[in-house]
Amino acid sequence: MTHTHDTALTRPLFDLPDGVTYLDGNSLGPLPCGAAQRVADRMQDEWGAMLITAWNRAGWMAEPARISARIARLIGAEPDHVTLGDTLSLRLYQALHAALSLTDRREIITDSGNFPSDLYMAQGLLDTLGRGHTLRVVAPKDVASAISDETAVLMLTQVDYRTGRKHDMAALTAKAHDHGALTVWDLAHSAGAIPVNLTGAQADFAVGCTYKFLNGGPGSPAFLYAAPRHVNAVHPALPGWLGHAQPFAFEPKYTPAEGIDRFRVGTPPVLALAALDAALDAFDDTTMRAILETSITLSEQLIQGIATHAPQLTLASPTDPAQRGSQVSFRHPHAYAICQALIAQGVIGDFRAPDILRFGITPLYTTAGDIDRAVQILGEIMKTGAWDRPEFHARQAVT
Repeated sequence: MTHTHDTALTRPLFDLPDGVTYLDGNSLGPLPCGAAQRVADRMQDEWGAMLITAWNRAGWMAEPARISARIARLIGAEPDHVTLGDTLSLRLYQALHAALSLTDRREIITDSGNFPSDLYMAQGLLDTLGRGHTLRVVAPKDVASAISDETAVLMLTQVDYRTGRKHDMAALTAKAHDHGALTVWDLAHSAGAIPVNLTGAQADFAVGCTYKFLNGGPGSPAFLYAAPRHVNAVHPALPGWLGHAQPFAFEPKYTPAEGIDRFRVGTPPVLALAALDAALDAFDDTTMRAILETSITLSEQLIQGIATHAPQLTLASPTDPAQRGSQVSFRHPHAYAICQALIAQGVIGDFRAPDILRFGITPLYTTAGDIDRAVQILGEIMKTGAWDRPEFHARQAVT
């Protein structure tokens, strides 16, 4: 029995500009209608009226835990084992250090499809540790065979940011555990897009951002998951004030808090959390399974439409829906210019070097009509060569 998501119920929850088809929620989700008022209320009724007393009276200090529990439901995690705050890069640094602290091994395996920032942070951590650790980067198809009894940590982004190719979390985690290794999963392109079951997969650690499919807004806080069996065995790499067992005792020596709170670092981003809280309302009356099934229908519609109307583009994503996340990517030597031409006509996707044109499929607000419009405009652009204009070839600071 299949269950699909009813986009008609959730699309009105987003403030989408007239005349725009938005297919870039895999990079930045649109503005939830309730976010502006939620932030305004927090600024005026709490920050403005209560001043510093709002930390207690408005419950600001508990906000990360409360909202983390909402995210935990979407990623198959125990509600008290996810924490919010700081950025995804910092969360990855924390999680990888935590995993390495639980083993004497020194080889970290990742793949060449991983997001570059993850590789930068991993190498930076290893350079800091200076104990002969190595970061081994293999092709995505070679990950399973690369895992061995020498592997300390398998560090992967579940869904490839360029192609949408999806790793089998349960199978690779089981393989890692069979060899005595731990796992760190980056859910940047998974959380809010596809069903994730961290508990069922027995994942060790996971991290993710909230400004893509979770629609929390630019720079919204990242999250970190630590499995119950590990959390109290870890001494955090970034022992921040709010990760202390007694933050307001102001002790000079760090004593980690019990549980996931030990991964807290600095002051909660109270205004950003208000926007994120409003964004998560869109998930309340649906399931990730329903969202996925609708995503597959829309993705197949897009693939078939582009094959018919813009055959100059080559599919870069897996053809099997079970092997990709909630995005579809295509290759073309002039993908950047094509993307800019699309944006100029109100269809927003995005480009990733060197030749990838990406389209995020987000059933909370993406409709079959959006897909038809995108295909029609893209087909016309390719047929007429409208993309081949100087202004569309000029690279902007953010691509």
